Amino acid sequence: MKWMDAGLRMVIGLWGAFLICGCQSSSRLPRADMLYEDSSLESLLPAVQHHVGGRSVMNRLIMYQTLGNGADCILIIASIHGSEPAGTPLVRSLSQYLQERPYLLKGKTVVIVPVANPDGRAHRNRHNARGVDLNRNFAANNRVNSGTHGMSGQSEPEAGLIARLIKTHRPNRIVTLHQPLNCVDYDGPAYDLAKRMADACDLPLKKLGSRPGSLGAYAGETLGIPIVTFEMLKRDSALSEDQLWSRYGKAMMVAVNY
Repeated sequence: MKWMDAGLRMVIGLWGAFLICGCQSSSRLPRADMLYEDSSLESLLPAVQHHVGGRSVMNRLIMYQTLGNGADCILIIASIHGSEPAGTPLVRSLSQYLQERPYLLKGKTVVIVPVANPDGRAHRNRHNARGVDLNRNFAANNRVNSGTHGMSGQSEPEAGLIARLIKTHRPNRIVTLHQPLNCVDYDGPAYDLAKRMADACDLPLKKLGSRPGSLGAYAGETLGIPIVTFEMLKRDSALSEDQLWSRYGKAMMVAVNY
């Protein structure tokens, strides 16, 4: 029976070695380039983080997302006018597209505010709950104080959040989504970016000029940050999320990759 004991010991020894090797192999992290087409540690970080930026006049949460953590930062803002809702599903598609392809975020941080004016959006109103046009409420050099523009720059919590995001993240460029003027407008040093975005979709490039206290005037002219005002069509509100992405997704990715 000694030969059986020796054989049994050999089998047990081989099986134990197999288990040890298997455990050691399975404990190793998979190569990043196998998962993300990129071998940098940055690609292993979570693709998206969700934040509560603040609250609206009517105490609704104002959420924003950050995707990636690179030095090249872009800020994208939708629904600053509550009656111009098509930008929200469009940036939702953009966020999903980037989350599914995190290697595209290498060296980049994409900050997305999907609904900058939740009170206005809830009531399908251009203005916020105090009747202030948030896109006239910024501390631009050309601002005009009034009841509909606010009595001071960033008097409204929604505009204040956007100003804080600009100060905190120091974006290299900004895109704000609007309707219904059917063009790609720009302020500050953003001509080339605006032209490339226009070339990637059916919207024409058009310089509309800075409105008093607008985000374009504040970011583009006062702070010198390239900013594009992406004016979609009024009827785009009736399009599905997939249809909006099909129409404007390439232009959004031009802005990310610029």
